[in-house]
Amino acid sequence: MAKTFDVVVLGAGPGGYVAAIRASQLGKKVAIIEADKLGGVCLNRGCIPTKALLKSAHSVHEVADLKGLGINVDLKGLDASVAVKRANEIAGNMSKGIAFLMKKNKIEVLSGKGVFKSAKTLEVTLADGKKEEVTAGNVIIATGAKYRTFPGLEHDGKRLLGAWEALKLEKLPKSIGIIGAGAIGMEFAYFWNAFGVDVHIFEMQKNLLPIEDTEISAEVERHYKKYGMKLSLGIEGVTAKNNGNDVTFTVTEGGKKTEHKFELGLIAVGMVGNLEGYGLEKAGVQTERGFIKVNEYYQTTAAGVYAIGDVSGPPLLAHAASHEGVVAAEHLAGKHPHPIDKLNIAGCTYCQPQVASVGYTERALKEKGIEYKVGKAPFMANGKAIASNEKDGFIKVLTGKHGELLGAHIVGTHATELIHEYVLFRTMEGIDEEIFATIHPHPTLGEFLGEAVLAAKGRALNL
Repeated sequence: MAKTFDVVVLGAGPGGYVAAIRASQLGKKVAIIEADKLGGVCLNRGCIPTKALLKSAHSVHEVADLKGLGINVDLKGLDASVAVKRANEIAGNMSKGIAFLMKKNKIEVLSGKGVFKSAKTLEVTLADGKKEEVTAGNVIIATGAKYRTFPGLEHDGKRLLGAWEALKLEKLPKSIGIIGAGAIGMEFAYFWNAFGVDVHIFEMQKNLLPIEDTEISAEVERHYKKYGMKLSLGIEGVTAKNNGNDVTFTVTEGGKKTEHKFELGLIAVGMVGNLEGYGLEKAGVQTERGFIKVNEYYQTTAAGVYAIGDVSGPPLLAHAASHEGVVAAEHLAGKHPHPIDKLNIAGCTYCQPQVASVGYTERALKEKGIEYKVGKAPFMANGKAIASNEKDGFIKVLTGKHGELLGAHIVGTHATELIHEYVLFRTMEGIDEEIFATIHPHPTLGEFLGEAVLAAKGRALNL
């Protein structure tokens, strides 16, 4: 006999488990289906373990700066295996925390692979091979994403790696080539470089982190060159081949082909929705360009079926997935949630210097013909930044003719922690006068959030 629930969530990543919790809070009987570990890719093979690795990498650079702070120490050696083991242990412990949240919220966890038999019914193949049928008033699909591949850029998991295999590397190579200068490629480059690997990054766009504001990208490029990384930007094409003992990247640049050999290669050219093997066609769920089609409330083309997170399309960010889960759960419960404005979702990259942004880039405003003003506040003019030896980078804001915040971009040590004020500013549709009226504590890096907006109005007080 099939188990019956009000809501069944397919996938327990940051979108799925949050959707399950919110649905339970709203009085729904909820089950969540997960074939792997609770927490999904983000917690187990993405966001959390990579940040643990980046902490190790940043500490390497900090040791080099300690002498200038009056602390004389020697860096006796680097052990990547310890850093990698620590990262995976942290992920494992946090997965247990998700299990606690499921129990706390009375959510039944079905450990197995869920496949649609119809829009309201799923068959779950449990870990022991037994099958169980569940029916639901509503289903939320949160199956995440997988590596995107192109001809000549296929992962083999041996020498041509994706991010998930890269996280398991306890013994690092002497050299590695990275294809793709988005967040994944940039973060692994930073870790491997800090631990002594020769890193060469290849990117078809003209800048590292090509979706970011061009000035922000240039600042990161300056640092990566200082770290000793090689950058090949604006290339016209690249393929990767596993030779058995090494890999060869064949790169087209300026109409000429060149070959580069490395011990390993990381292919980080994006992700695509995890669509296959779930019986979406039996549920009547339509897909488009590698993702599930959804409306502003994350309803699919099948009545009663929602899709959230990476499987529903860009931006492929954990925090976006979680909020989408809340919107879907509230909508199916008869509430009236606000649709998400994707321009108010911040993007974050955790290399050093960190990068965080929300809203439009200056490039996009020019393309759209939108009138704007620029305000900048360099951390080298900030007392706290200088005292803390964190003076690299700057804050850049783009304001409109009515004082609205069109875009905000931060590059610096704590960029990902500072962006929140600007996200709230945009979400509340604030104007610059409200920032001016906000007293920012001194001395802090955050006081320059206000200073940058003052600068856009020609009213900077400390620049």
